[in-house]
Amino acid sequence: MSHTNPKWLLFFYTVPAKPGNLRMKVWRRLIKIGAASLKGSVYILPYSEDHLEVLHWLTGEVASLGGEAAFAKVERIETMGDEEIVSLFRAQRANDYAPIAAALEALEAQMSSLEQQQEPQGLERVKGIFQKLLKDYRAVQSIDFFPGSQGADLQARLEGFEERLTRLAAHPQADRPKSAGPRSKEDYQGRVWVTRRNPFVDRMASAWLIRRFIDPKARFEFEFLEKDRMVAAAPIGVSFDVPEGDFTHEQDRCTFEVLLEAFGLRGKVLRKLAEVVHDLDLKDGKFANSQASGVETILLGIRRTAKDDREALEEGIKTFERLYAALSK
Repeated sequence: MSHTNPKWLLFFYTVPAKPGNLRMKVWRRLIKIGAASLKGSVYILPYSEDHLEVLHWLTGEVASLGGEAAFAKVERIETMGDEEIVSLFRAQRANDYAPIAAALEALEAQMSSLEQQQEPQGLERVKGIFQKLLKDYRAVQSIDFFPGSQGADLQARLEGFEERLTRLAAHPQADRPKSAGPRSKEDYQGRVWVTRRNPFVDRMASAWLIRRFIDPKARFEFEFLEKDRMVAAAPIGVSFDVPEGDFTHEQDRCTFEVLLEAFGLRGKVLRKLAEVVHDLDLKDGKFANSQASGVETILLGIRRTAKDDREALEEGIKTFERLYAALSK
């Protein structure tokens, strides 16, 4: 649908104050068809014959509830430019995609564990959750009238995850990553550490651990998602927290825990940090660490305010350094 000179549908309604669920009922219908709120009880949709028909039916439904509704087709909104209106729709869809992306990230962590060990029941459970996420994504995609990067990025991740599921179901043992095994810090100086985009808990914590205890001058890059691209990064590139990476999930351990073991890093404070990272990344409640939720809130704030992946990772590294200092006391 072109939006160089779009036409719009405006919908206005009022419903009785009681019972209180009437307004919510109409609101849910509008949200379901992808309408964006302009102000109060005024909603807007891109013009189409389908939307026109839906609003006809919704007008009648509001009347049956004892309310009043009307709609109008307009060429423009005098107080708003077309691009400003489009941005309303994109922001609303971004909010819709966000919980799906977060749920997929948790599922990706579970998938990494499954790739380490053959668990038919676990694989079936992951398949079921993935199908639900796929259904939710398609529902949002159907009302994404002005697609932006969020939807495209999420679609690519979903497609990649589906490929991993298919591969694991066909060859449950063949694609298991090998254990990281004991490593020497001296062999990892001056290397470039590569990982996925949109860094969050495990990647932020692992990056802090790498720079704090393995190589103070470590550099980080993103987007090395595919196996051939990770291989191409050799000999100086080291992949972490990516499927089939040099350091990634092993069985029920997150990447942070794998790095601790591989480089022989010990200590009470590191163990406590590992509990926090594990609980937040794998969400299995293994340690039930009371500090996890507070740490997650801080990291979510970083993720939402950082201008790019690099800034998010650096702020995450600073956060874990402060946590380490606080716990060391």
